[in-house]
Amino acid sequence: MRAAADSGVLEGKARPRGSFPHFRRAGDFIFVSGTSARRADDSIAGAEPAEGGAARLDIRAQTRSVIENIRDILAAAGASLADVVEVSTFLVSMDDFKGYNEVYGEFFGYQGPARTTVAVAALPHPHLLIEIKAVAWRPRGGA
Repeated sequence: MRAAADSGVLEGKARPRGSFPHFRRAGDFIFVSGTSARRADDSIAGAEPAEGGAARLDIRAQTRSVIENIRDILAAAGASLADVVEVSTFLVSMDDFKGYNEVYGEFFGYQGPARTTVAVAALPHPHLLIEIKAVAWRPRGGA
């Protein structure tokens, strides 16, 4: 994955399914576009084949993958998860809130970012359970 300056689509990450970058810097803020568990090869972490052709979906695996994707995107922008100040999470089902919350807690605590979590009717692929967008604050010269 190559580093980018003020915005960009990163090599080694799933290509956005529209005309938007993985992130955009505005001054000292870095806005990370909605990020899913989709991999660069278009497979989805936490969506494994099951008997009968269905997929076994795992909110914990998807949440971990989403946050790791955000971590990698921030690294390309010169920041880290420690710089995240706000997170918005979109869950297809609030039944997944507990599993999502458990994994989220592995990365962030009470001193972490402000957070909003909402349920949505659907995401761009039927195997996606979660999408997260984030805002980080990282002065250009470091902090």
